[in-house]
Amino acid sequence: MSEKHIEDSAAPLLDHLIELRTRLIWSIMAFVVAMLACFTVAGPIFDFLAEPIKHAMENRGHDPELIFTGAHKVFFTYVSVSMFGGFFIAFPIIASQLWRFVAPGLYKTEQRALLPFLIATPVLFLLGAAFAYYAALPLAFDFFLSFEKAPDPASDGLKIAFLGTVDEYLGLTMKFILAFGICFQLPVALTLMAKVGLVGSDWLKKNRKYAIVGLMVVAAVFTPPDAFSMMLLFCVVYSLYEISIFLVKSVEKKREENLRAEGYYDVSQDVDDEEDGEDPDDTLGTEPDK
Repeated sequence: MSEKHIEDSAAPLLDHLIELRTRLIWSIMAFVVAMLACFTVAGPIFDFLAEPIKHAMENRGHDPELIFTGAHKVFFTYVSVSMFGGFFIAFPIIASQLWRFVAPGLYKTEQRALLPFLIATPVLFLLGAAFAYYAALPLAFDFFLSFEKAPDPASDGLKIAFLGTVDEYLGLTMKFILAFGICFQLPVALTLMAKVGLVGSDWLKKNRKYAIVGLMVVAAVFTPPDAFSMMLLFCVVYSLYEISIFLVKSVEKKREENLRAEGYYDVSQDVDDEEDGEDPDDTLGTEPDK
């Protein structure tokens, strides 16, 4: 290979690296600016995130309060809140920078096929986060606080009271929100895999039992170490798995319609139909060749 050929092939790679660096710089700048903006209102953001535990404590007749056990705890809690909120605010800019880096290397048809998934990803994440905040967290904290125990005058039993810390509560809340937000991406992931032919609806149906085990493992990893939170996340994610089967089926149906419109047919389907004793021409809805 000549030296000129090596230089010509290296030039596009260098251009891509420069483009990647530019997109990363813009993404990092957007995140830093959003994080600093959120730090100025970190207190109200934390108050908003603390609403589920506040209502749960008020429903049990307690004064809503959280404590901190170190002088630095509240400061670093506000930093975590700022990073959490900053990522949410900067995500559209980060996603747009990622898209502007990847899009030039795609065909127009590939761009049109991928764009709906890029739009659906943040929407589903927000739906998952909203479900965690408005549904899962109130149920979870009501369940956790049910283990409080008042002292029994007839015995020497101890009083068990909840004394939550700000950092522990924020960590638990963010873990819930992120877990549900990420798991709500399951329909996007499976539908995209179906688009490229990696999975099919029949395969997903046949492997339900393995999916159940895998989803239970995911729920156990992403939630606190208690059966209630794990089962709550598992039920939601498994429902999304069943919805994904329906979406994958619709993708397959659309692909089959496109193949028929172009005059092609699914050879693998014909083989399966012949093995099942069915007439492939009847399956395709066409008359046999004479």
